[in-house]
Amino acid sequence: MTSALPSLAGHRITAVEPLEIRSRYPRPIGRNARLGAHGEGPAARAYMVRTDSGFTGWGMDEGPPGTPELLVGRPLEEVFNPGTGILDPLARPVDVALHDLAARILEVPVHAMIGGLGSTEVPCYSGAIYFDDLDPEDAPRGIEGVLAGCAADHAAGYRAFKLKIGRGNRWMETEEGFARDLAVVRAVRAAYPAARLLVDMNDGYDPARTLRFLDETADLDLYWIEEPFAEHAEGLRRVREHREAIRSQVLVADGEFDPDVEEVLALTREGLLDVLLMDVLSFGITAWRRCLPEVVAAGALASPHAWGHPLKSLYAAQLAAGLGGVEVVEGVPGTTDGVDTSAYRLQEGRILVPDLPGFGIAPPAV
Repeated sequence: MTSALPSLAGHRITAVEPLEIRSRYPRPIGRNARLGAHGEGPAARAYMVRTDSGFTGWGMDEGPPGTPELLVGRPLEEVFNPGTGILDPLARPVDVALHDLAARILEVPVHAMIGGLGSTEVPCYSGAIYFDDLDPEDAPRGIEGVLAGCAADHAAGYRAFKLKIGRGNRWMETEEGFARDLAVVRAVRAAYPAARLLVDMNDGYDPARTLRFLDETADLDLYWIEEPFAEHAEGLRRVREHREAIRSQVLVADGEFDPDVEEVLALTREGLLDVLLMDVLSFGITAWRRCLPEVVAAGALASPHAWGHPLKSLYAAQLAAGLGGVEVVEGVPGTTDGVDTSAYRLQEGRILVPDLPGFGIAPPAV
């Protein structure tokens, strides 16, 4: 589909304007295996790009700070190709904004511009189930706190949950934390027998504890384990051998935290990783367009990391609908101040991606 797209000739960049946006979670988000409380929603950086033809595009950025304002005055076709993405490293901070801009000029959704290979009904999970059993510190709610978060997200339309585990890495004694992890997973499975369940250790386990966890949860039909420990081939081979020995169908997902992408792809080609998680923003839409065919060729899946901001889930859903090879994306419950995302709907565990130009998200008033 992308090969048939017209060029962007005749459009020149006239402004690159920074924006600050603020996300709001529906409840305070607590701790995980590595980090303290995540709060009620962070601020973020975004950019608006304008052209002399009157078109605008906008989008978030989470990479290292850059100088995209140096693109002002450049022909758009020198900076962005609809068939591949950004063409100049200066444009990295406006990767999302330029995808939005180009698709608006071409009057197509981003997902159509980048390939249209996936469904526009994208399965998603709630990524907001943290260590709610441990808070508040003066009167911890216990497992009921976790179940309350699941209930709230189920009521909002989610039908899958990713459960943070690894309490023994920092917040509890190791064995006590491992026992609590197991109790939480079992409690959520009992409350939601039909839900897709995923777990995320945030590198808070080690290979031996990962094998124990697989044994203890073999009857719970988990979909994946995420970041059990920092990626290394020896440990992942042990996990693969153990999964084979116990005939486990659980997938191993990794590649989110400061990834060496070539190493992660090598682990994937060896069959040690099943799902790659590089971030939808800090890795980027253009990078995913280059990388995802390699992931699929290796027999694996992608699920671009989206935690932090609700808008990232929508970008990930567009990428999934455009590139295929994505079976589920991370949902971030919440809103973004001044941003209307009503064209997207969450229905029975699926993000329904709109057929609107660009990302289909109007920018905040500036």
